[in-house]
Parts: sequence; C-alpha cells; structure tokens
Amino acid sequence: MRIEIWSDVVCPWCYVGKRRLETALAGFEHRDEVEVVYRSFELDPSAPRHGHELSTSVIAQKYGRSEDEMRDMQQQLVDLAAQEGLAFRLFETVHTNTVDAHRLLHLALDEGGAAQQRELKEALLSAYFEWAEDVGDHAVLRAVAVSAGLDGERVDAVLASEEYGDAVGRDIHRARTLGIGGVPFFVLDGKYAVSGAQPAALFGQALEQAWAAAHPQLDVIGSGGEACGPDGCAI
Repeated sequence: MRIEIWSDVVCPWCYVGKRRLETALAGFEHRDEVEVVYRSFELDPSAPRHGHELSTSVIAQKYGRSEDEMRDMQQQLVDLAAQEGLAFRLFETVHTNTVDAHRLLHLALDEGGAAQQRELKEALLSAYFEWAEDVGDHAVLRAVAVSAGLDGERVDAVLASEEYGDAVGRDIHRARTLGIGGVPFFVLDGKYAVSGAQPAALFGQALEQAWAAAHPQLDVIGSGGEACGPDGCAI
C-alpha cells in the first residue's frame, strides 16, 4: 500500500499529522508493506527565499489578528505538539520560502527512495519547528540534507540550479486536480483520503479500510467438506 502525503515543511499541522500517522502505522499489522511518499505543497510561494521576519507577525497580519492573539493560539499548538513528543519553537520561526526544500525532497526520493525522503522530511521539519532554522537558507538546507544522508556535491548542484522544480510543480498541479486546498492531506492507494492532522485512531481506521479494499478476502460458504490438501488426498 502506498500513502502519498501533500505537505509543507513550514506547516505545523503537517508535523503533528506526520507523528499521528506514524503512531497509527506502529500498530498496523502490515506496516512493513506500506510505502510513504511526500508530495510538495507550498503554503506561501511568495515568501522570501531568505526570510528574516518572524512568522508570528506575518500570520497575525494575514489573518487580521493581534500578535498577542496569535501567540496565544500558537501556544495552544505548542502544547498540543508536546503531546506528540514535539518541542515546537513557534515564536522563533521565520517566514521563508520552501521551494528549495521541496526540490531536495524530490532529490532524496529520486536517489535514495522513499525511506531517504522520509528521513529528510523529518530533518527539515525538525530544523524548522524544533530548532527554528531558516529552511529557505541554502546553507541550512545543505547541512540538513547532508545530515540526512544526501551527497553534499549533489545537494550543491541542485541548490545552484532549478533542478526538480518541474517535479514540485507537478505535485502542486496534482493537488489542485484532487481538490486539495490545505495540508496535510493523505491519499491512501489513490482511493482514500484523510484531510488534516486527524487523531491516530482515525488514521488506523483508514489504514485498515484501505488495506482491506486492496486485499479482499473470500467469504467461504460452508466448511468441512471433503477436499485434497497440499500433501495430497487421504484416499
């Protein structure tokens, strides 16, 4: 089974949703047969590539709230994230562009497969939310990518170009065709969708439903009839 997740590396609910899905997968019988792939989604393509303005003030202005109101809302999210084992530093994060981070996630998927992409995704989310790093800065991106196992020279080449920009664009276009207007958004086997950072229990239900649909079981009518087995017939 494949799970595709549209998300951004500066989306706090994407990190919370990631943890909740992982909790559900940990208790899923067929977890070793599930592949998780991340798809690109930019919350703010117009954000500066090397932003320095704190996210709190930017978001407060965008939604017409005072900074005090926004800090209260963010504190609630900080407390909720802590329940998932995440130590958010929301008051220190900066408003920054994420297209280059997404390009590196495609590099990781292309050269290291889904496992390496997941490792890089975790590292990028942690860098932004737990370490308040600017994930639009190339020096930060390089350090995070190399720590996640990517080749430094290859990372430099991608960051110095527009490589994988078309792949990011395709993900975003597909999100539009699927009607995805917000993230995180989870698509299971191209058939079932979960919108938002739902509780782990709901993710567990979705996993069971998607697995059952992909692996239907026969309803056997009657039992105990005479038959030959793998070792032959008794007569």
